[in-house]
Amino acid sequence: MNKKQLHIGLIYGSARQGRFCDTIAQWVLAHIVKDSTFSVDTLDPKQLNLPYDLPPSDDEATMAFKSRLAACDAFIVVTPEYNHGYPAPLKVLIDAAKKEWQRKPVAFVSYGGISGGLRAVEQLRQVFAELHSVSMRDSVSFANPWELFDSSGNLKQAEPLSNNLDFMLEHLKWWGQALRRARHEVPAAP
Repeated sequence: MNKKQLHIGLIYGSARQGRFCDTIAQWVLAHIVKDSTFSVDTLDPKQLNLPYDLPPSDDEATMAFKSRLAACDAFIVVTPEYNHGYPAPLKVLIDAAKKEWQRKPVAFVSYGGISGGLRAVEQLRQVFAELHSVSMRDSVSFANPWELFDSSGNLKQAEPLSNNLDFMLEHLKWWGQALRRARHEVPAAP
């Protein structure tokens, strides 16, 4: 990883079979990799095998996950909205660490029915505030996304949402660089 690059953790919010999260996360990833100032690590609860017990465990899977989070300068959470909230596997992923989230920006790309996942994002902002993370004001939201993408995973009308994502990424870059510099000046909260 290049020290000048901003290392982004791209977090999949769903672990359901047949999830639409893969389509949207791949669309986000395609935008991230176009900018050489970013590097990316995809963090998928289906692959991480994190335990559901609390407090956070010190098993091998959790320790490896924490190490990957610690290496990130910023995060993008791709989340669906299930029953007006965010999915349980995402909460497990968030709760598996604490200090690794601190003083880092978090941006959101959400999807769902008519609300486009925005209720899930509002709840996640509260959770990340408790972890001393900075949630980005700007987000990208897909209402009824299964109608917006073709069978190959491409947006049928990409421009408005692509512009929103590019705008969000520019702000994430600014916050990520600013907070990376600042993290080295003040110790993390307990």
